[in-house]
Amino acid sequence: MNDQHRNDAGARHRRLPARATVVLATAALAATGLTAGVASASATRATRAVAHASHFLACEVTDTGGINDRSFNASAYLGLQLAAKKIPGLKYTYLSSTSTSDYTPNINALIAKKCGIIITVGFDMASATQTEAKAHPGQKFSIVDFTYAPALKNVLALHYETDQDGFLGGYLAAAMSKTGKVGTFGGQDIPTVTIYMDGFVAGVRYYDMLNHAHVVALGWNPAKKRAKGSFAGTGVFTNDFTNQGLGKTDATTLMAQGADVIFPVAGSVGLGAAAAVKQAGPGHYMEWVDTDGCVSAPQYCSLFLTSVTKGIAPSVEAAVVSAAAGKFKGGNYNGTLANNGVSLSPFHTFANKVPAKVKTELVKLKADIIAGKVSTDPNSYPAS
Repeated sequence: MNDQHRNDAGARHRRLPARATVVLATAALAATGLTAGVASASATRATRAVAHASHFLACEVTDTGGINDRSFNASAYLGLQLAAKKIPGLKYTYLSSTSTSDYTPNINALIAKKCGIIITVGFDMASATQTEAKAHPGQKFSIVDFTYAPALKNVLALHYETDQDGFLGGYLAAAMSKTGKVGTFGGQDIPTVTIYMDGFVAGVRYYDMLNHAHVVALGWNPAKKRAKGSFAGTGVFTNDFTNQGLGKTDATTLMAQGADVIFPVAGSVGLGAAAAVKQAGPGHYMEWVDTDGCVSAPQYCSLFLTSVTKGIAPSVEAAVVSAAAGKFKGGNYNGTLANNGVSLSPFHTFANKVPAKVKTELVKLKADIIAGKVSTDPNSYPAS
């Protein structure tokens, strides 16, 4: 039994042809009139690349949320699975971290396994990843939800401007609210969480300004004076990404204050929030985070207006494929609305419930954010 199967079977939490490419590449060369010798040489090089990749091992270290967090750990692992579908024979495995003290030992354990690339997940793993990357310059890394300044040559850092799609989610929440109050809470007070909450509040405030409304966003108060690019503020945090009971408590508290749309930015803790929203009954809704909630938590799909997502799986897939093909380059990747690195998911069960006017406004807002015409800083707009 290989590492992948052992991990899938034994994990507490969860998760989940090149030769045809060679044939197609050769045919394409012949169709362009290149000589048979050139086509043959190209096919040989492609075959060697496939043979090299088929012995490639891609690895992941999760943060404390675990592989089945229905969020960025699971999404990163899906990226490994997608890469394996593109490259027959590519193996993948992971190690789960139950505490922050596991990060460095887990990374070193995967270095010892000769992983072709190690994917580390989360803001909290930045220091351990940087230290080990510098200590092992020949080892390729990619980290989800962080960037380094200056960039590291052997680390591809994957960052996502989730204040952009968070803005769209906030606007939608405000447009759909009947009580005039919406709420958000986070799993931890760190930039990769508060950037979502910041964008959400900005979207609510922009909706108010544009529509002369007075929808109030509960759970996050952006600091009025802060450095450019900062997502500082005060708000509601569970300080946990796995305890669903805490999510249920915070969602219930926000709804007791009048919020009818809840946006948890807390991984699987959000499942507790979903349970509370379902218990609250008709007229209470949610927006999921990181992944399409109707895929990662389908039992609650009927509650989700939309999901505020980031393209972790495809960006991790691209990092693994580039490493396996010998084309890996370190540096910083920035996912935005413009490159589809962040986005709103489909409306699913709300497709016919979201007013056409709101859908049109969201399309225009996306374009205006991309063009720099609309700011995602909540301090750009008056608070209700």
